[in-house]
Parts: sequence; C-alpha cells; structure tokens
Amino acid sequence: MTSNRRPKYEQIADALREAIQSGMYEPGDRLPSESEVMVTHGVARMTARRALGELRSEGIADARKGAGVFVRTFPRRPLRRQTPRRLSREQWGSGRSVAAADIEDRALDVDQVTVSEEVAPERIGAILNLGGEAVCVRRRRFVLDGKPVLLAASYLPMSVVAGSVILRKDTGPGGIYARLAELGHGPARFREEVCSRMPVKAETTVLHIPTGTPVILIRRTAFTGEGRPVEVNEMTLDAASYVLEYDFDA
Repeated sequence: MTSNRRPKYEQIADALREAIQSGMYEPGDRLPSESEVMVTHGVARMTARRALGELRSEGIADARKGAGVFVRTFPRRPLRRQTPRRLSREQWGSGRSVAAADIEDRALDVDQVTVSEEVAPERIGAILNLGGEAVCVRRRRFVLDGKPVLLAASYLPMSVVAGSVILRKDTGPGGIYARLAELGHGPARFREEVCSRMPVKAETTVLHIPTGTPVILIRRTAFTGEGRPVEVNEMTLDAASYVLEYDFDA
C-alpha cells in the first residue's frame, strides 16, 4: 500500500532503474521516450518527463539533444588511484609519470595543456606562503578510454621554476616532480585533502558529465625536505571514473 502512495513519476523511475540494473537497457541504449512512457504507463507528459528527469539527476541517464535519453556510458572499469604508490620517489624519480601508476595497460592521455604566469588566488598564496609572488599555473585535462575524467591545475612559485622546462607544456620524463628535484626542490612529503560536491556547469561541459554526477576534489601540496611548499595541485575528478585507494601499514 505504501509504495502505491508514492508519486507516479517515482514509480516509473523505479521501474526504469530496475530495467537498467537488470541489463534490459545497457550503457549507451536509448530509454523510452516521453511519449512511449506516457502510453506504457498511462500518464501525462509532465509525469513522464519527471520520471526520466529522475534518472538524469541521479547520473544514471544522459539526455542528447534531439535524440532522446540514454543510459549513461561509464569507463569499462574505474581507475584505481593508488596515492602512496603514484607519489613515491621511485615512480617519478625513475622517469615515469605519476599517472602511470594508475592506468595499467590503459590509455590515459592529456589532451589539453596550458601553461601561464599568473597572480596566485588567495587560497593558493596562503598555502605557498607567496606574499604576492606570481605563480606558474599548469592546467591539464586527462582522458581515459576517450572520455574526459580529470582536470588538474598545478601552481608553482615563479621564484622556484623561472627559466626551467616546467614552463613548457612537455616537462619530460618524470614530470614536474623530477624537474623540481633537478632544481634542488624535490618533493619529500605530500599532503592531500579530499572532498566532493556536485559539479558546476563549466565542469559538466569540460568533463562531459551529466549534472547529477558528483565530482571528487583533491588538493595536493608538495613539500621539500625542509618543509617548504613548492606545488599545489587542485584536481577535479569524475567520481564515476575513479576509486581512491589508500594502502598503508598500521
């Protein structure tokens, strides 16, 4: 009895969700249109629209203009982001990229890179103890299996990186941590802060995610052996594409 008192659009959304979970509709399949939902369930168009909207708001389905609503396609398996391993000196010190620790045999590509000199945002200046000094900002977008999954922006003090290859798009084997080590500012310790939220419109556009999909925010700070912060990296991850794994001794 109780379930019958629930709004009709929620009951229809439940039925469609169960059909997706059972495999009746697979990733990439088109779901019934509003008109088809109206006929099947004997409801008004607004009820059908709200039912399909429920699946979109949950991130289960995606609307394509002029084509309909489709079951969302996720990466064939999420990346396991193994933080201790990926940030070890053994990883970047041997010329491997930090991201290579996560991808196994898969292709994680950087398809967008910009490098600029900017005034640091207040939050970054406070972490890097800049006192008004400019920063080098490296912005990248990472694509997994053809799907954007990660946005990253690294901030480094210009007093540390001026004149170095860190100002180029391609920083060479081992990435910026290997280059910082060559400059005498190699990272010896990292701190990561992790939180999550719903994406803003620009993030849904650049990451190609529906509005109902949360993003994971990671802010990493790299410190030298003397305790000086030399990089802040702010990352925005498509939550459906990642598992954060932390493996450490008791």
